[in-house]
Amino acid sequence: MQTLAKPNFESLSRNFHHWEKIGDLIDQCIDLMLNLRQSGHPGGSRSKTPLMVATTLGVMRWDVRRPELAFGDRSVLVAGHCNPVIYAMLAVYNEALRLRYKQTGDAKYAVPHASERQLVWEDLLWLRHNGHLPGHAEMEGKTLFFKFNTGPSGHGAPAALGEAMALKHAGAGDVKVFAIEGEGGHTAGAHHEVKNSAFGLGLDNLIYLFDWNDHGIDHFANSEVVHGGPVEWFEPYGWRVAGTTEGENYAEITRALLEIVCAENTGGRPGCVWVKTRKGRGYHKFDYHSHGAAHKRNSELFWKCREDFARKYGVTFEGHGDTNDPGESRCREQSTGWFKTVFSVLEKDKELLEYLADTLVELGNSVPKKAEGFRLTASVNLAEDRSWLALDKLPKELFVAPGTAIANKNGFMTFGAWLNSYSREKMGRPLVLACSADLAESTGLFGFAKDFGEAKNFGWYERTKNPHGSLLPQQITEFTNAGLVVGAATVNMSQHPEREFVGYWGACSTYGSFSYLKYGMMRLFSQLAQDCPLEVGKVIWVVGHSGPETAEDSRTHFGIFSPGVTQLFPDGHVINIHPWEHNEVAPALAAALASDKPIVAIHLTRPNVKVPDRAALGVASHLDAAKGAYVIKDFDPKRPKEGVIICQGTSTTESLYALLPRFLKGEGPNVKLVQAVSWELFQLQPESYRNQVLPWSEWIDSTCITNGARRLMHDWLPHKVAESYVMSSDFDDRWRTGGNVEELKKEAHIDPDSLWAGIAKFAAERAQRMAKLGVK
Repeated sequence: MQTLAKPNFESLSRNFHHWEKIGDLIDQCIDLMLNLRQSGHPGGSRSKTPLMVATTLGVMRWDVRRPELAFGDRSVLVAGHCNPVIYAMLAVYNEALRLRYKQTGDAKYAVPHASERQLVWEDLLWLRHNGHLPGHAEMEGKTLFFKFNTGPSGHGAPAALGEAMALKHAGAGDVKVFAIEGEGGHTAGAHHEVKNSAFGLGLDNLIYLFDWNDHGIDHFANSEVVHGGPVEWFEPYGWRVAGTTEGENYAEITRALLEIVCAENTGGRPGCVWVKTRKGRGYHKFDYHSHGAAHKRNSELFWKCREDFARKYGVTFEGHGDTNDPGESRCREQSTGWFKTVFSVLEKDKELLEYLADTLVELGNSVPKKAEGFRLTASVNLAEDRSWLALDKLPKELFVAPGTAIANKNGFMTFGAWLNSYSREKMGRPLVLACSADLAESTGLFGFAKDFGEAKNFGWYERTKNPHGSLLPQQITEFTNAGLVVGAATVNMSQHPEREFVGYWGACSTYGSFSYLKYGMMRLFSQLAQDCPLEVGKVIWVVGHSGPETAEDSRTHFGIFSPGVTQLFPDGHVINIHPWEHNEVAPALAAALASDKPIVAIHLTRPNVKVPDRAALGVASHLDAAKGAYVIKDFDPKRPKEGVIICQGTSTTESLYALLPRFLKGEGPNVKLVQAVSWELFQLQPESYRNQVLPWSEWIDSTCITNGARRLMHDWLPHKVAESYVMSSDFDDRWRTGGNVEELKKEAHIDPDSLWAGIAKFAAERAQRMAKLGVK
């Protein structure tokens, strides 16, 4: 048998005849499930079969029985639409285990939690049906072979990068991450970013498996519009590259895999293994024609594919040649018989069956319980026991004295410095791996590398000089940065991954106006966190320099609308926090991280604002920012109530505090002022607290102030009447222009004079407002 300690060509070559037969079984499974469902992607799945067989049986150290193992090699199907090849492969592999277990009763062939984790050929009968095998790759249940949710063009590549980074940083760099892609998907810009980042971070454990078949879904060939080939596409980025133009030749594929995957000296450089293939190989429907459309159900070409297999292996498919389409339900009955015919070839070949089952067991047993050099071994686990985030445990150095003029992003920087310095003290390694789009200091993310007073931190990561650094050097790669940190957060290196998370949290930042560049990866991570049975880490999404206060950079850079993408998730999946001043950052962020939500989006600004003397003003403590909302000023009980003003944002709140002395003197309308820090944190509070701050009888009589767009306050707005009175930077439905902060505040109507006028109008029209609502 071939072990994974030292795979070599001679020992692997003895089984190439088995690999060919296994590949034929996989091809048949692809065809049968797509013929039944009449949905899915045959061409790219067919073309990848030989490469996947050679990889999974030749050079990959993994356990098909226990895909949750921390130190098994990981696979990310960047070409997520090609999941039929993986479904088919897993069905063939698991059938071998199932048959051998039935024959021998030996527990080594059994799959733990088989009903939830073992993908068998019966599952192929329900491809793309609700509650069954999904149409693209998802990391859950029976498809934990996939180590990220993929399908959107290029999105899997940054996740693979992050997974390789987490493993490398943890001292488990011998664990490989295989990113499976084709040349059509490779044209997505994420691959350019990933290739640069992987080289810069020294991730020699990241391996692209590259299916070069020259076609996508449209009629033109990739080579008609893209220059070069895999060598030109990867070598200039500093990658190691090997491949073959004989993409169906197991000998040539294996030589290329061994050269890259099993290299003695990588020089810290990532690798690419490419194979030249024919899209639709063996399917009698080639190139772009085979991309996304299966043969018509039970059609002549469908039977042609069965005929090839039947002739080669001496079997007969019942009803051969009957081209009538009986409908999906009847075809499912037919397909059940046809699958049994296919697997009879495996069952009758004793040598093949024993080889495949025993090889899978041996490969699984080769996965170490702990990687050599693994560093995440501390008995303390700050990711699990989050009691250190309690408000009464936050150090006083996280806060500044009233009257200090300082940006809230500096509060975030100090919090990051404390977090990773504390992690160094308790765990000997950083909890958070952070990266920014060349804006680490500008957005405050540098704190995750910065010393906290006398407490040492880890500094900048450098692949040879400081491989333990916590701040990853990244250039203008917003999309890939998001993928890097969410990919890292999926890597759970616990021995009990269903119960606890051992690994890294992530943090990334850019301008709020560029937040949309991060959304795609965050969305996929949110889906994964919801459905995956394994615990995952957390991600801090820094929406930096938001609002019109980012004035000098003009309207191309300040975020009024773009930060709204952080709300485009199911309720409860993301916590958005909007600290208005420095001292609110730590309590709000600590409360968000202490929750069970996987993504925390913190919206920061860069203008310096004076930290208020809350005690002197009678304002609630900055610690109440952890509750999501608090009262700045209550109603004067001696006067009739005239409504509630809910305020969010830095310059807006600063303007409101400029008006506060007038309100406290009894000037102006009798309104209640409420600070809106986080709707999600507010919803986590007891009903008694929520009713104290914003009871329905008062909420119905409210409106909002925001430095962003009024539509982004939808959670805080009780109805459309309230929306019509919102004081926001888009009050006139126009993009703001540039200038300094004070000029922009005036243009956006969030300066003190504009807010005073808006609040006065809101109060003066209370009777009309309430009449519209039918409230007396």
